[in-house]
Parts: sequence; C-alpha cells; structure tokens
Amino acid sequence: MNPFVLLQRVNQTAFLFPGQGSQHVGMASDLAAAFPAARAALEEADDVLGFALSRLMFEGPEEALTDTINAQPALMAASVAAMRALEAELGNAALPPGGRQVYVAGHSMGEYTALVAAGSLSYADGLRLVRERGRLMKLAGEQVPGKMAAVLGLEKAQVEEICAQVAANGAVVQVANDNCPGQIVISGDAAGMEAAMAALAKAGARKVVPLAVSIAAHSPLMQPAAEALRAAIEATPIFPPQAPIIGNTTAQPLTTVEEIRSELTAQLTGSVQWTASIERIAAEGATTFVELGAGDVLNGLVKRIVRNAIRVTVNDAESVRTYVERVRFGNAAL
Repeated sequence: MNPFVLLQRVNQTAFLFPGQGSQHVGMASDLAAAFPAARAALEEADDVLGFALSRLMFEGPEEALTDTINAQPALMAASVAAMRALEAELGNAALPPGGRQVYVAGHSMGEYTALVAAGSLSYADGLRLVRERGRLMKLAGEQVPGKMAAVLGLEKAQVEEICAQVAANGAVVQVANDNCPGQIVISGDAAGMEAAMAALAKAGARKVVPLAVSIAAHSPLMQPAAEALRAAIEATPIFPPQAPIIGNTTAQPLTTVEEIRSELTAQLTGSVQWTASIERIAAEGATTFVELGAGDVLNGLVKRIVRNAIRVTVNDAESVRTYVERVRFGNAAL
C-alpha cells in the first residue's frame, strides 16, 4: 500500500501535520482502540524505539510526554496512526476522475511526518530521526539555555525589525515561527529575549507571552544540534516525494532529495514560515486543509491565514469515520 493512500484519492487538499506543543496525555488512544491499523502503527513505534512510547502517549505522565525527546516521536506516531486508520478504512476504492492534486506540510517537527506521508521517509526512519532531533535539541538547551515567547498583535516585519535591532547589540534573538497574521514566536538567549520582549511590548504588542520551554528552537542556539543532526540525516535513506511538500524555511516545494536534506538541517536554526507556506498551498489551488494527528492547532492557524478555507481535523475514531464517508461519497471537502 502507498505510504499515504489518500494522496491518490482526494482533490485539491492539503494534509497538515502538527509539531511540538500539540501533544497531550491520551493522544491516539481512541484511534488505537477503534482501528487495528492505528494500533499496529503505535506498536511499530514501540518496537522501533525500544520502549513503550504508546503507553506514555496514553497514560503519561505529562512531564515525560512533554519532554522534547519523547514528544517528537509521539506526535509522529499519533499522526501516522490517523493515516493508517484512514488507509485501512478506505481500502482500494476507485480513484476519482479528473485532475487531482494533494499537498502536504508539517509545522516544525511535523515536517518529518509530512515526509513520511509523501513517501520520502519510511515511518521507522522518521521515528528514529525525530527521536534523535529531540535528543539533540534537549542537549543543546541544557548546554546553552534559551527562551521562546509568543508575540500577539504585531506584524511580522515589526517583530523582525525589533529582533534585528536587539541582535545588533550582540544578543541572540530572531523570529522562530511566523504562525499566522498577528501571531509570531521569537526565540533566543536570555539577554536577547528580555530586551526584545520589552521592546515589543513598548511597540504595541497586544501580548508577549513567554513559553514554558528552556530551549531556543529555530534560533542560532540550535546550531550544535543542527550540525550533529546533519550526520543522521545524511545517513538516512530519503526519496523524492510522491506529493508536493512545502518546506518550512522557504515556503517552496521540496522536489529533490538534496533539497529535503538541506531543509531538515536548516530548519533547526531557521524560521518556520508557516503563514507563507499555507498561502503558497492556497495559491496552488488547495481549498481544503486536513490536520492529521494530535490536537487542532494548525487548523486554528489556517483559519487566520486563509479565511474561506475548508478545515477538517482527523484525530479520533469519530473524525476518521466521518472523513472516510466524505471521501467515499465524493464530499471530502465538506
């Protein structure tokens, strides 16, 4: 079976995969109980990683699940469990007539899951990579602690300008995520973040909210992790994608193996251009955005970026069954 059978089955649809922050105790437990294919996906994750990841996902404790070394493979496993459930339920139904196109994208760590969906990474290799990514990010955060904060109510250009002014004085701070209009995340060292947060509040930000993390993801402080991760990425088999995948750092399609390897390395220190990524997918003609996996954070962002988009969340047994019925009756966009 294709790594993601829905790639052949629906029209003008983007499948989105969440990143860190969407994890929660109980994630994918309903899917595992309802669909043998989903349960098998979680058991495969346990086997590949050598510990009971699925139990941690189902039962916690929350502190252990939130640890970046566990959260990243858990999020991939939850998304793949939802995909496998959809594949099993759809079976080998006839393909729809006419032109069709499907796009995939993932937010930060979710980009690895998108690559699994697009056939560029095997599920097992994807799990190993995000587990290593999480380990390296955690190590980098222990060696050089950092901070992150959400900035609400300012335009990206304003936030970038203030971060650049602070960084010009020798501190480290930059835009980490351009999530949607009016929601930017910044990342950097303690001095840079304190100065930038004060300047952003003075500039009129509606809120500047520190995040409960001790790592500066998507900032230069992740450079040691990026260098170490590069070796793991280079050693992992990667294949050309079977569907267009939009890269986080460029908001452009990743079409070659070389582009994918470069993107995954650059991603740790570069900014996630999520707004531009969703805008690019919409400009290509996608009208329906389906978020697969834990939570519904990404669909909340899509609502702010493409206001007339159709948004679907698939993260439990009921939503799987509902979406399968829509696909079968040619109403996947409903």
